[in-house]
Amino acid sequence: MDLVPPSPVSIALFQWIDPAMPAKKSLALPGCYVVIPARLGSTRLPHKMMLRETGKTLIEHTYRAACEAKLPCEVIVATDHRMIADEVRSFGGRAVMTDPHCNSGTDRVAEVVRGLPDAKLVVNLQGDEPDINPTAVDEVIRLLASDPTLPMATLATPLNNEASIADSGCVKVVCDERGNALYFSRSRIPFVREPKSLPMDVGSLCHQHLGIYAYRREFLLEMASWQPSRLEKIEMLEQLRVLERARTIKVGIVARGSRGIDTPEDYAAFVARYAKQRAANSLAVA
Repeated sequence: MDLVPPSPVSIALFQWIDPAMPAKKSLALPGCYVVIPARLGSTRLPHKMMLRETGKTLIEHTYRAACEAKLPCEVIVATDHRMIADEVRSFGGRAVMTDPHCNSGTDRVAEVVRGLPDAKLVVNLQGDEPDINPTAVDEVIRLLASDPTLPMATLATPLNNEASIADSGCVKVVCDERGNALYFSRSRIPFVREPKSLPMDVGSLCHQHLGIYAYRREFLLEMASWQPSRLEKIEMLEQLRVLERARTIKVGIVARGSRGIDTPEDYAAFVARYAKQRAANSLAVA
């Protein structure tokens, strides 16, 4: 299989997708899938996948964005509820029902992949990422495909906003000199003990983690067989399961990124951005 070499990418903050479903893509890699885990229950924002104040549900926004990526051969929603499955099928998408008792989104993705024997590279894109740029999907695929020894890759973006650094809803990641993840946390990392004596910008060491992963099929299935780890259960971050097993997560740094919808305030802000962009597009056409 000819794999696309890695290339730099500058990710725009928001991507607004044409209502028409995309045609088949000539650049798609055989065996490269995007699987979007989408469960109905959510503590901070109940039934968020089905919110539709923009005229489309949250899951439809995320699905259509993923479909705009050039490298995946197919996008699939993995869900625990018939309501979401019916919604996805209503706009022409593919949905697969999964065990409602899955411990994490990754476990849900793995359940779908077990039924895809041709899968080679799999992207896990969180269902609450309607602002994800399709270029980000292609970039994380390129990152993993560029090195056959890598089991897993993800993306992050520079983080210099003090409010976001202090926000436990913003997941932070620090990496080694080779771009491999050292640790992910909801807390401030690294802790700056004596800021006045530092010869460097600490912001260059800490990045905001984006809600997207790419795995090789064999590694994803192996990972899903592991029990949730100690740090994973403390931070509620499933990627820590990989680091505790001393496995590598390659982190690609992109210029800008998006953030998932976790709270009513997040969703209200997304709706406002969407309305503003639609109004701007209407003026441009006029």
